[in-house]
Amino acid sequence: MAWPSALPHLSLPVIGAPLFIISNPELVVAQCVNGVIGAFPALNARPPDSLDHWLARITAELAAFKAKSPQAEIAPFAVNQIIHPSNDRLRRDLEVCAGYKVPIIITSLSAPGAITPHVHAWGGLVFHDVINVRHARKAIDAGVDGLILVCAGAGGHAGALSPFALIEEVRHFWDGPIALAGAITTGRGVLAARALGADFAYVGTRFIATTEANADDRYKEMIVASDAEGVLYSPYFTGVSGNYLRASVAAAGLDPDHLPERGKSAMDFQSGAAAETVKAWRDIWGAGQGVGAIKDISPAAEVISRMREEYLTAKAKLC
Repeated sequence: MAWPSALPHLSLPVIGAPLFIISNPELVVAQCVNGVIGAFPALNARPPDSLDHWLARITAELAAFKAKSPQAEIAPFAVNQIIHPSNDRLRRDLEVCAGYKVPIIITSLSAPGAITPHVHAWGGLVFHDVINVRHARKAIDAGVDGLILVCAGAGGHAGALSPFALIEEVRHFWDGPIALAGAITTGRGVLAARALGADFAYVGTRFIATTEANADDRYKEMIVASDAEGVLYSPYFTGVSGNYLRASVAAAGLDPDHLPERGKSAMDFQSGAAAETVKAWRDIWGAGQGVGAIKDISPAAEVISRMREEYLTAKAKLC
């Protein structure tokens, strides 16, 4: 497995995707101490001053766990930064991340050319979300350390390309780390991502249905009750195409089959109030097409343990 030199071995080659509103310190710590990379969007820490407190808590709890269990495989954590004109917190949030030497910054939407030098200066790595080859090339030109290929079936904002197609094309010109996203909810899916040539599986939806996740209980229950046919792909809610639970759209009084179009100008990440103003993330619930494999709401440790067992069992059968 081709790991970046700055990353230790993981118990499972998984990055927990940063989930808007949902990812919090409790979930990130649970992911990291169980050997997968935990991540959260900087915008989840509200008000803005809370980001310092979140990072202090995460670093302190991981250090305490390491001191107590020195042989444990503790994964690093990541902070997601949205590169968009309306995100007026970006500069300040990066300064806070620099103070804690955050191991990994995950960037989204625009190529992070202005950000990568700052992250590299403190020894951090930059992984960037892409949905096509053009975006991948722009990210590489911006000096990123890794690519996150967000393919068809991924929860929230997602591309429309098959992972089979996108990873093959990207591997023609990029031999660095790749995380693959798109309906991966089991250890078997993680192994499949590795077989395709990815270094990591990027897992989001499965961690919504965990006890630590900051999600409405009705949301978690809807995840468990849904299947792939219950997932809607639409740009209506934020201006960027994404996957959402059809039942949540209907519950909000909208017709999932007759939604008007909306452009990227609809996106709004003003200050720390995004979660209060972007109703798509509060009332319309995102989910990937892999929801049909999620059958319970469990602690993150149990989810990761189960995925590891599935991964090893599937690998043994193939070998």
